[in-house]
Amino acid sequence: MSDFYKDILTGIVFATGLLGFVSGEFIISSTLFATAAIASNVNLNRKRANAGHLQCQ
Repeated sequence: MSDFYKDILTGIVFATGLLGFVSGEFIISSTLFATAAIASNVNLNRKRANAGHLQCQ
């Protein structure tokens, strides 16, 4: 799966969480927001690691 599709999927999860929040489904929306945040951070860290910016020794 390319980075573009991962970003699209993360955006869809975030938008779904936003719609859930507006409709009053607070537990579901918080779960979706957390999923979007974790997925975004994982993708960002993978991009940095592949570019050679993040090094752990």
